[in-house]
Amino acid sequence: MTVSAAQFVDRRFARLVTEFDRLFRRPSDGGGALAVYLHGEPMVDVWAGFAHPEVRWARETVAMAFSTGKGVASTLVHRLAERALIDYDEPVATYWPEFAAAGKERITVREMLTHRAGLHRLRGLLPGPIEQFFDDAAVTAALAAAAPDPRHLVTSGYHGVTFGHLAAELVRRVTGAEFTDVLRSEIAEPLAAEELWFRVPRSERGRIATNFPRLTVAGMDWERGSRLLGRTRFAAAVDLTPVGFAEFISDPRLHDSVMPGLNGVFSARALARVYGALANGGQLDGYQVLRPDTIERMAQRQVFTPDYVLAFRIPWALGYHGVPMKPSKSDPVSAFGHFGLGGSGGFADPATGMSLGFVTNRLGGRLTPLGDARLARLGALAHNLARAA
Repeated sequence: MTVSAAQFVDRRFARLVTEFDRLFRRPSDGGGALAVYLHGEPMVDVWAGFAHPEVRWARETVAMAFSTGKGVASTLVHRLAERALIDYDEPVATYWPEFAAAGKERITVREMLTHRAGLHRLRGLLPGPIEQFFDDAAVTAALAAAAPDPRHLVTSGYHGVTFGHLAAELVRRVTGAEFTDVLRSEIAEPLAAEELWFRVPRSERGRIATNFPRLTVAGMDWERGSRLLGRTRFAAAVDLTPVGFAEFISDPRLHDSVMPGLNGVFSARALARVYGALANGGQLDGYQVLRPDTIERMAQRQVFTPDYVLAFRIPWALGYHGVPMKPSKSDPVSAFGHFGLGGSGGFADPATGMSLGFVTNRLGGRLTPLGDARLARLGALAHNLARAA
């Protein structure tokens, strides 16, 4: 059934849209968009709430989705691996010789994709003002020169921002082209998923929803909260972001950079189409993104030990995390994808053939942008509806 001239809901997923609409009933709830594919066919394409104060979310609205971009970047890496341009078990330095510095000569692509490169630190990586972190080349060169955290030999350490710089440089080294150009030609354009942006075209920046509230930790200023966090078992997480991170992510210059671990700007529709292919044997609308055997390999759990940054177990696959969609009674172990700070995310569930993309500008709950449960609730319901469809 159609709910407006532009929004669409298959009646089998009507309950999901009802739940989605409940999330954005007040202006203080912000806004968001939700898209679902099932066996390569669109089931849901809806939006609700506010993109800006007093401005409603529209079909063309997009949102910054933070770490959600890691899954998009990983999908591109797997396309190159499928063509034998990348071998998961080769050292990163085979393709990027400068990466071998400071004892990193044996770190493999597989380890990089599973957050075991020991390069989680962004805080203090570059000296001087935070503006230096807008310089992608400078950050990437500093990562190549950096010594790895020795804990990478034991377990994963979430590369909150740096993952994207590493993936983008690997793509550039093996293709000889810019990451954004390869993403556009390999995935975005063939899938009609244009709104997969890391460097947002200036002509499209008016479409980006305003994020709010200001980033805090437990209701405190980000830096003060980070200092307190540094006294706990989550101390390593403080190093994920540079000093002044709350101001950094609201600076318009962020959209001039290419940071696939942080600054992806997407529509829910574009995310659902990428993951829709991955949930459908790698194919959507006649375009084969990846072969089924590649999807099976890349979705296999590689690490499930306590992450030294996040301080709990993360089921890392090759560039994605597993998606246990609690509080569903059934746990779809085949689901994989990536969530982002504030609540956005996307995933594929090959077991049901379903994919889901969700973007929002309301960054988490009242106390923290972390641990947001909206996507988990929507995913659990969508999974159950897909099984019954």
